[in-house]
Amino acid sequence: MLKFAASIALSTTILLSPTPAFASGKVVSNDLGKCKSGAGPAVLINVSGIKESNGTMRVQNYRGTSSEWLKTGAWLYRVEAPAKTGNMQFCLPVPSAGTYAVAIRHDINANGKTDIFGDGGGMSNNPSINIFNLGKPSYKKTAFNVGNDVKSINISMKYR
Repeated sequence: MLKFAASIALSTTILLSPTPAFASGKVVSNDLGKCKSGAGPAVLINVSGIKESNGTMRVQNYRGTSSEWLKTGAWLYRVEAPAKTGNMQFCLPVPSAGTYAVAIRHDINANGKTDIFGDGGGMSNNPSINIFNLGKPSYKKTAFNVGNDVKSINISMKYR
């Protein structure tokens, strides 16, 4: 249990870190209309297992490369929204067809800090998160391809 809590904390720390001034990413609204068929390229993210309707969900996409996956300031687009228990959907654009990865953080008390025993997280392809990969699975385990249309993915949230 402690190993899992520590791994969630480490993985969510990456998403919680303040974004430096030189960040290349752009915060966008969660416009699901941009994920309708023919509206791509974009990623429709179906999130399940959200523990409670408190706090903030932060969803970010990255290029699915070793040099950019979960690197500070390397995210492309970010959506932040109030959390809702159960399932939520998010739409994130991508610049062009290519390989991408998604990371999600649920800051349950919206304090902007990583809370080991409360906050949750998830990543594209739902990789195993453990103490050995320090909460940062390889880009190879999280990467997926997006063509010129909308790619739908499913992410299951993980909590302590």
